[in-house]
Amino acid sequence: MKNYLLFLILCLAGIMMSCTRQHTRYRIGVSQCSDDEWRHKMNNEMVREALFYDGVEVEIRTAKDNNRNQIEDIKYFIDRKVDLLIVAPNEAAAITPVIEKAYQQGIPVVVVDRKTLSDKYTAFVGADNYEIGKDVGQYIINRLNKTGKILEITGLEGSTPAMERHKGLVEALAEAPGVELTASVDGGWLQSVAAEKMDSILSTAGDIDLVFAQNDRMAIGAYLSAKQKNQEHEMLFVGIDALPGKEYGVEQVITGVLDATFIYPTGGDKVIQIAMDILEKRPFERDTKLSTALVDKTNARVMQLQTDHITEQDGKIERLNNQIDDYLSRYSAQTMFLYACLIILVLFATLLAIIVRAYWTKNRMNMELSRQKQKLEEQRDQLISLSKQLEEATHAKLVFFTNVSHDFRTPLTLVADPVEQLLGGDPLTPKQQSLLKVVHKNVTILLRLVNQILDFRKYENGKLELMRTNMDLRAQLQEWSHSFKSLAVKKHIHFALNAGDGQTDYRMALDAEKMERIYFNLLSNAFKFTPENGSISVTLSSFIKEDSKRYARLVIADTGTGISAQHIRHIFDRFYQIDVNHAGSGIGLALVKAFVELHEGSIAVDSTEGKGTVFTIDLPVIVMEEAGAVQEVHEARITQQAVVEELSDLETEEVAPDENKECVLIIDDNADVRDYVRSLLKDDYAVIEAADGRAGLKKAMKYVPDAIICDVMMPVMDGLECCRQLKSELQTSHIPVMLLTACSLDEQRIQGFECGADSYIAKPFNSKLLLVRLRNLIDNHKRLKQFFGDRTTLSKESVSEIDKGFADRFRRLIEDNLSDSELSVEDLGSKMGLSRVQLYRKIKALTNYSPVELLRIARLKKAASLLASSEKTISEITYEVGFTSPSYFTKCYKEYFGENPTDFLKRKG
Repeated sequence: MKNYLLFLILCLAGIMMSCTRQHTRYRIGVSQCSDDEWRHKMNNEMVREALFYDGVEVEIRTAKDNNRNQIEDIKYFIDRKVDLLIVAPNEAAAITPVIEKAYQQGIPVVVVDRKTLSDKYTAFVGADNYEIGKDVGQYIINRLNKTGKILEITGLEGSTPAMERHKGLVEALAEAPGVELTASVDGGWLQSVAAEKMDSILSTAGDIDLVFAQNDRMAIGAYLSAKQKNQEHEMLFVGIDALPGKEYGVEQVITGVLDATFIYPTGGDKVIQIAMDILEKRPFERDTKLSTALVDKTNARVMQLQTDHITEQDGKIERLNNQIDDYLSRYSAQTMFLYACLIILVLFATLLAIIVRAYWTKNRMNMELSRQKQKLEEQRDQLISLSKQLEEATHAKLVFFTNVSHDFRTPLTLVADPVEQLLGGDPLTPKQQSLLKVVHKNVTILLRLVNQILDFRKYENGKLELMRTNMDLRAQLQEWSHSFKSLAVKKHIHFALNAGDGQTDYRMALDAEKMERIYFNLLSNAFKFTPENGSISVTLSSFIKEDSKRYARLVIADTGTGISAQHIRHIFDRFYQIDVNHAGSGIGLALVKAFVELHEGSIAVDSTEGKGTVFTIDLPVIVMEEAGAVQEVHEARITQQAVVEELSDLETEEVAPDENKECVLIIDDNADVRDYVRSLLKDDYAVIEAADGRAGLKKAMKYVPDAIICDVMMPVMDGLECCRQLKSELQTSHIPVMLLTACSLDEQRIQGFECGADSYIAKPFNSKLLLVRLRNLIDNHKRLKQFFGDRTTLSKESVSEIDKGFADRFRRLIEDNLSDSELSVEDLGSKMGLSRVQLYRKIKALTNYSPVELLRIARLKKAASLLASSEKTISEITYEVGFTSPSYFTKCYKEYFGENPTDFLKRKG
């Protein structure tokens, strides 16, 4: 089957390839300076000539006499990586740099009609404008019998044809002193502009015997202007171009509007011929001069007849070309129809083959299935055996795990009691007392985890028993909730308990210790994953089920991060963790479910990712006589206290760090770790804290610290993602980051370095190692800052592209606003997208200078350059570079350069 499908795909691919038109071999870009009839003729000639070469694509863009447009057109062709560029420059000075850019990037450049100010081009095609100017001058001398006054209307002042034609004219007229060039005006190659200039000259100048315009359009414009004043018969009009067609140069000579014109050949076909010689590596002439000739009444009629005949032939060629396109279109349609018929035949044959093959395959498969069935039965027996072995192995592991947990309790108890004695004994220093409290709290947490493991093992073995006693569930919830009030205030969370109106009796037989652990486990999770300004609600209600039994319903809802549908169905599985950012033992919720089921109740969860989670517990209301044995809850009280203390590990409101000290940001979800690291750093550094990656990222952008110490495994945003975003943000990309991790795997270290981390320290860490690593990171960064402060380039140092780009943008911003004396740090920060404080810290960190100092240095360097290269006075330079007074400028200049600007000017003079 697969072979048949592969065969069909290959057939279709072959058909598509056969129907594809010939691939373009060469792309030629044409940048025309103007949009007139002369340019249209050249464009048509180039397009027509390109048809004689296979696979040549010609794209023409017209700048319409605008330098900016032509520069953009040429850049467009450079970006498209054309194989060859043809350019008719609008103005030589403006267009030369971008032509040189194309040439330097390896694109052959053919300059046509007009020249550039550089020799960085491949070939030139066009008439010799200097010789045309001389020919016109010689014609004028002969026509006026070597005496008379003439007016010259030139083309665009910056274009090379205008300059060369004028030069040739002047040189020719120099041989006839009796011919006077009374004026030379810029007509911009346009009829309307020439008419305006002619009108102005006729109003002010004396007699004019002949008007020479550098193209026919301007000559016609001058004629029409003279005609309005009834002076058209008092002078002669001479132009250049001699284009055929209605109202163009040749016809105007015949009708008597122009006395004469000179042929200025377009040469579009010659341009393409030379372009193809260049592309196909054939010999070619670098400078191709097109010939010209005089057109007057003696030969204008003959020329018109010739051009009419040529136009007629062009029309026939165009019609033939259209017919060929029509034939090709028909051929393509017929070819496609033929291919479609072939495909249908192939599909039919393939389908028939598949049917036959399927019949044979069915018989073979039936026999194979019989054999497979026998094998599956054998494999099933093997799986049953393996399952029993796996169950036995799992049981053995759990027994070992339980025994180890029992062994943990003894040393933990021996640690906890001495620590309690030390805390209640002789007076301790604040640091000693703080460290002992950290030890005591974490020992209590370990005891809680060990107890959970042992309880869960008892439940699995069916040995976990309830110690029921009558209790008022409403009163107990109120008492237990009180432990979370201060935590809710600290974390700015709206926490509410709704236990009914007091009319419903909630006295029922429950295991108080286990109910307390259920409540504290669910509520601690809610507080752990609910952000600031969120809400947590606890609701107690009563209802009757279908079996007429009364039930108490406890609902705990939060507006936290929520749980995805992928994970929520496994949330009560033992040892299940959502991801590394939700670290824990993985048995807390499994134990909650076990305790609820022991009470003959049920627990359900509903969650929407990003919106929150709701746990619902239904317990049957059972009332019993007081039992003699009441379970002690001392360990549970300790556990609950540890849970609340653990959740209370939140950073307090930050105050602005001391600017006289180096600032270090600690990001860790464990408050004990943060407190311990703070105790190590507080004497030498200003310390700020954050409890997760997202909060740390915000504080890093707000305060721009000198270094960051960040844990890897955290809720909300882990350390790797935090480091990646720190290194990608403009405000923080320069800050060195040290990652802390309890994982010693090389893979995780590699991930950290890929995210941009500058250093890595494994937990548990040595305090001296931490301090030395941190000091080295900050000192290395200071050395880098000193380099930035003493040099003007960032490219030779190992800094990120973001910082290089930032420095370049800031330098350009200063250079563009040097003359603005009111430019402030706030203005600079606004234009860079940063606050004043963020800009100050970022610039100070990169360059060792403040933004104000950099601005002043830039102004002084610009002033020194102006003093050395211009004749401006000190006062002029003072205001040009943005200083408000010459005296203040002189003071700053002397402080920076060691001498007064006046002394410098004396040395210069």
